[in-house]
Amino acid sequence: MTESPQQHKSGFVNIVGNPNVGKSTLMNRLVGERISIITDKAQTTRHRILGIVNTEDMQVVYSDTPGVLHPNYKLQESMREASESALSDADVLLYVTDVVETPDKNADFLAEVRKETCPVLLLINKVDLLEGGQPALEALVEEWAALLPQAEILPVSALKNFNLEPLRKRIRELIPLSPPYFDKDTLTDRPARFFVTEIIREKILLYYQKEVPYAVEVVVETFEEKEKLLRIKTLLIVERESQKGILIGHEGLALKKVGAMARRDIEHFFHKKVFLEMYVKVEKDWRNRDSLLRRFGYEA
Repeated sequence: MTESPQQHKSGFVNIVGNPNVGKSTLMNRLVGERISIITDKAQTTRHRILGIVNTEDMQVVYSDTPGVLHPNYKLQESMREASESALSDADVLLYVTDVVETPDKNADFLAEVRKETCPVLLLINKVDLLEGGQPALEALVEEWAALLPQAEILPVSALKNFNLEPLRKRIRELIPLSPPYFDKDTLTDRPARFFVTEIIREKILLYYQKEVPYAVEVVVETFEEKEKLLRIKTLLIVERESQKGILIGHEGLALKKVGAMARRDIEHFFHKKVFLEMYVKVEKDWRNRDSLLRRFGYEA
């Protein structure tokens, strides 16, 4: 017998917090799939990404968001807006911090979270790295309880999968009664091309240093899917000729290495052989150009 809408629960569980606290790792753990890219660099996530978990009588729509930051250029303004938009449509809000950052970081965003009327779960991530044992954890919980008095506080380690089952259970309890928002076989709201760009961008973040990874945008020009093969042509957009040179490397070796790493992960993601072409193009100051930001899928 099909569940009636009155018996079915659905809701948006939005994950917010400062850069590099482990939001994407948490998202992937909760969804059970590698939806968001993960590096140890801040500002890895640029878009708001949905990951959808379906059961017969429930649909939980998780939303990963860029780390909260004070924008220095228009791309970062779009990233900040993506974080703030997650406050307006959440049925449950997961505010993620960790044992390293100071609780007063980005106090203005925290003030907005304090105004939330939906249930707020404050997750203290990376507790496996906390020195000082239980007394240190209790002091941290007490400090956060004063800052977000309406929040339920749960220490977790997304990387070590610690305390995530109690978190899932609490989320299931808090999700409202509602018919599903998406088809029950849907995993994410993003098209296949998006994950190609994210996988390539992840490898660039891992392989290159300093400003170069942040100045790169990846665009899929062609995406031809056959039964056992994907043919993909991509453009890597940078802001300056010097960045283009660094990205390509001596005799093209750097770009070849990044391409090989990306191709392996794309093959694993799609379960198909992949023929991947990558070209580099300079678009001066693209991070501040509204027309290009819109073309690349950002709100500008």
